[in-house]
Amino acid sequence: MSVKDKYIVKSIKTEECKEWFLKKHYAKRIPNSIFTFGIYAGSLLQGVVSYGMTANNNLNEIVEGVKAIELNRLVINDDVDKNTLSFFVSQSLQMLPKPMVVISYADSGQGHHGYIYQATNWIYTGLGKGDYEFKKNGRQYHRKNIYDLLGTGSLENARKHGYEVVKVQPKHRYIFLTGSKKQKKKMIKQLPWQIEQYPKGKNIRYDADYKCTTQTTLF
Repeated sequence: MSVKDKYIVKSIKTEECKEWFLKKHYAKRIPNSIFTFGIYAGSLLQGVVSYGMTANNNLNEIVEGVKAIELNRLVINDDVDKNTLSFFVSQSLQMLPKPMVVISYADSGQGHHGYIYQATNWIYTGLGKGDYEFKKNGRQYHRKNIYDLLGTGSLENARKHGYEVVKVQPKHRYIFLTGSKKQKKKMIKQLPWQIEQYPKGKNIRYDADYKCTTQTTLF
């Protein structure tokens, strides 16, 4: 049975993703989500993906008049069939509104190069700027999260509130454009970055063996 015959991708509620984000994804936190999708084998949820507001507000409209969002979580069971992850990402992208700019990052600090984005024909635009992450009680936070929580992104203020401040390596930045051929051609001309060759290297896998109990029956 082919992947497209065995699996189906559907829009799901953010609530159904929480266990996957908190227990299975290495970041161990719930992202901001505008669109969330799940991939099913029969009635069993096998993975989730979240698209939300960009972590950097300056990227919200990098293309004039076109909304930008970020693929900010992607997690799937390890025992799915080969090519299921790329099928999942491709199907979820097709279900997004058009036109739209989608941004995602591969965390070089976690040994990731973004091979899933390469397999699904994203545009690679090099490394983003290194930033800081904040850790507290076993969870990680972006600077935007800290600003929302504390009213400022000040490193010193975060430390005073018990957060560990960690300098992180620059991440690989990928772009995907949704829309017609004409719209994509126009958008790609407005991107503020040069298109570069895909990065290569050995990926480091993180432990994602946790089996989520959240299941949804499809009707």
